[in-house]
Amino acid sequence: MDAVTIKSVSKHFSGKPAVANVDLEVAAGEFVALLGPSGCGKTTLLRLLAGFEKLDTGTISIGAREIARAGRSAVPPEERGVGMVFQSHALWPHMTVGENVEYALKIRKVSPAERQRQVDRALSTVGLAERKDAAPETLSGGQRQRVALARCLAMEPSVVLMDEPLASLDVHLRESMQAEFHRLHRQLGATIVYVTHDQSEAMALADRVAVLDHGRLQQVAPPRALYAEPATAMVADFVGRGMVVSLDAAVAGRAGSVEGRLWGEPIHLRSARSGTASMRACLRPEGLALGQSGIAAKVERAVFEGAATILHCRVDRAPDVLLRVLDRAAPPAEGSAVRISVNDGWLLPAASVISAAA
Repeated sequence: MDAVTIKSVSKHFSGKPAVANVDLEVAAGEFVALLGPSGCGKTTLLRLLAGFEKLDTGTISIGAREIARAGRSAVPPEERGVGMVFQSHALWPHMTVGENVEYALKIRKVSPAERQRQVDRALSTVGLAERKDAAPETLSGGQRQRVALARCLAMEPSVVLMDEPLASLDVHLRESMQAEFHRLHRQLGATIVYVTHDQSEAMALADRVAVLDHGRLQQVAPPRALYAEPATAMVADFVGRGMVVSLDAAVAGRAGSVEGRLWGEPIHLRSARSGTASMRACLRPEGLALGQSGIAAKVERAVFEGAATILHCRVDRAPDVLLRVLDRAAPPAEGSAVRISVNDGWLLPAASVISAAA
């Protein structure tokens, strides 16, 4: 396994930036997810890592070896020591499972005995040793994705790149494959860079999540920190059910704990321990509650979600704002007047400075 270092990397298409001045360090053995909406640049960044696209600016290194630099010949994809798992399984239908896994090794002219050793080990790792002679058409979707993963692992790459590998699977298969990827990462200790637009997938699998928007890195942090302490309004809105609201008045207090006013009501907020605060806060449904006092609103919609109900409440003093409140009691009727208290919230930093919390 090797570390990945991305420095000042940019890529433009038709004069527009797909990736804009990205800096990212992935430690050896770390699982990092690239997360963001469609068109944010995450797949382009992965393709730059794989060698399928050329840099416009910056450098990329794997371990101590620089594999790409703008204006210079890059190391070809097949010589980078990376393995790629795509959304499409891309299995040859006329080959058995074992032959599919073996194919790239044969192209590399690996000896027959060594090929079989690597194929057997890779299939055993993904739990498909007994299906070595099976045809791909006889496998389930999850099994086919595991064959594609085995094909990657058989190459013994120093870095594994995954481009939305679960997007084509149904919900139940996706959950089981998430567990499989988690198990394999713990077992192999591989360095993994994983592209997804599914935030629950990124949060469940990754050691750290890198959020991109319009080609720019917004924040890099462990999942819990990303959720609890978003660095930008975009991250607050995109990750979880964040609601970004503007405060009425300047906040006062010490670092880490501040007081402010929201629609005339006093509220308490968590804040960064250093840096300058803004006048915007991130609220989440579980941090809000119905009570006898607080922000005046009316229930516009109640959405039952099993263990709880999400109440969509229209704020009296800001009719364009809907607050979503997680409520575990019997929900009030739609149209009811309620009061909402803020039990937990996060004061966004003043500047959109990228956080790279370890």
